[in-house]
Amino acid sequence: MDQPERPAKPIVNGVSITVEFTGGLDMLFSKKRKHLISLPAADENGNPPDMAFLVRYLCKNLMTDRRKEFFVVDDTIRPGILVLVNDADWELEGEGNYVLQTGDEILFVSTLHGG
Repeated sequence: MDQPERPAKPIVNGVSITVEFTGGLDMLFSKKRKHLISLPAADENGNPPDMAFLVRYLCKNLMTDRRKEFFVVDDTIRPGILVLVNDADWELEGEGNYVLQTGDEILFVSTLHGG
């Protein structure tokens, strides 16, 4: 079973979440399916971290593949990737505006298949 990657340093007063990539997306993120991530308590504007911040954070700090366009288009998740926040579609949670909380489980599932 794939063990989640441990964060390098815990962030004091930050937000600890689990992020999982399936459907081939793990290839973009060190070929690891599950990651435990400690986010700062605030984004670059001083606001609590939300899903939009997480997407930027993942691209900047966790993505090891240069092909960012397989994950995001125009700074949002590309069509064909299902995003679940605690097992609920992120569209029901406000998409990029959902404010992350410690213990949240975020799942990215690619529904795109080659042919």
